[in-house]
Amino acid sequence: MLPLEGITVVALEQAVAAPFATRQLADLGARVIKIERPKVGDFARDYDRTVKGLSSHFVWLNRAKESLTLDAKHPKAKEILARLIARADVFIQNLAPGAAARLGLAAEALLAKHPRLIVCDISGYGDAGPYAHKKAYDLLVQSEAGVLAVTGTPDAPSKVGISIADIATGMYAYSGILTALYQREKTGRGGRVEVTMLEALGEWMGYPLYYTRFGGSAPPRTGPDHATIVPYGRYRTGDGRSVMLGLQNEREWAVFCDKVLGQPALAADPRYDSNTKRNGCRAEVAALIEKAFSTLTAGQVVAKLDAAGIANARINMPEEVWDHVQFKARDRWREMGSPEGPIPVLLPPATHDGFEARMGAVPAVGEHTEGILGELGFGAAEIAGLREAAAI
Repeated sequence: MLPLEGITVVALEQAVAAPFATRQLADLGARVIKIERPKVGDFARDYDRTVKGLSSHFVWLNRAKESLTLDAKHPKAKEILARLIARADVFIQNLAPGAAARLGLAAEALLAKHPRLIVCDISGYGDAGPYAHKKAYDLLVQSEAGVLAVTGTPDAPSKVGISIADIATGMYAYSGILTALYQREKTGRGGRVEVTMLEALGEWMGYPLYYTRFGGSAPPRTGPDHATIVPYGRYRTGDGRSVMLGLQNEREWAVFCDKVLGQPALAADPRYDSNTKRNGCRAEVAALIEKAFSTLTAGQVVAKLDAAGIANARINMPEEVWDHVQFKARDRWREMGSPEGPIPVLLPPATHDGFEARMGAVPAVGEHTEGILGELGFGAAEIAGLREAAAI
C-alpha cells in the first residue's frame, strides 16, 4: 500500500508549480484529479512537442493523474466543483491572482463548509501587500528574488537554466500539504497552506542575503565558479575540455597541491595558504591549476582527482545525464504510459523501504471526465448536456 492511498486531491492547476506538487502526491498514491480547460487542457501541454509529440514539461509534471475537463467559469461548473471538493482531502490551485476567490473557491469559504479540507493556495507574491495582484512567472520571480543578481558572469546576469522558482514553490507546497495531512490526523481539522514563489526563493537566497547584508556587498557573479571559495569551479584541461573540482578546507588544499598538482610546497606558500588569500587572487590560482592540467586530458585529471580524494565532476550535457552510469547502476529508470505510448522516467529521489513510487500514466486531455462525473452522480444524459453546453 502506498502512503497516500485513500487521499483525494482536486487540482485546479496549470504550468509548473502546482503540478509539480501534486505529482509528488500522486507518486505516493494519492488520487489527483486535474481540472483542465475543455479541448486544450493545461497550457503547459503546448509548451513544445518534443516527447513523442507531447510537451516535455507536461510529461514531467503530470504522471499518475486523472484529467477532468471543465470550464471553471461556466455556470454549470459550480455544482461540479462543489461535488468534487466535498469528496476531497486536498484542494490546490495556482490560478491568476484573485481568480479562485472570484470562482467562490477562496480558502475561507471552502473551510467553512469543509473543516477537514486542506486548501493549498500557490501564488507569486501572496494575497496581501503591494505585489498581491502582480502576475508572476518563473524567470520574473528569479529576478525579483535576486537570483539573477548572483548568477552569471561579471558582465551579465543570467537566469538559472531550470525553473527553480516553480520547483521550489512546488516542493514547499508538497511538504506543506504533507504537514497539514499529518496535523489533521492529530486534530481532525484541515486548514490553509499558502506558498508564494517569492518567499520560496527568498528562503533559497538565504546565503547571498546574509552575505550581502552583513558583508556590505553581494557575492560576485563568477560564472561556473564558486563566488567565495577557491579553487571551486571549472578548470580547462589539455584536450580542450574542462572539469569541475572543489575544495572545502586547507587539508584538502594541501592534498590537492601534492597529489594533483605535484607541487606540495604550494600549500604553504603565503600567497595561497588560506581561502581568503586564494579568493583575492583567484585568476592567479586558476592559471596555476590550468598550467598543471595543460598536459593532461579531462579523463586523466578526473582520475588524479579521484585518486587524491578531491571532489570533482564532469560538465555533462543533458544527453549524458540521461545515460548516466550511476542512474543505470542504481536501477533508477522505469516506464510510464502516455497517450503516445511508454516513456522512460526516473524514479523520485526519495527511496523508501517497503514500497516504490507509482509511475502512473500521463493522461490525455479530459481522459477521465465521464468516469469522474459518473462517480459524482451525473447520468449519461446530463454529461452529454454538459458537453453540449461546452461546460466540459
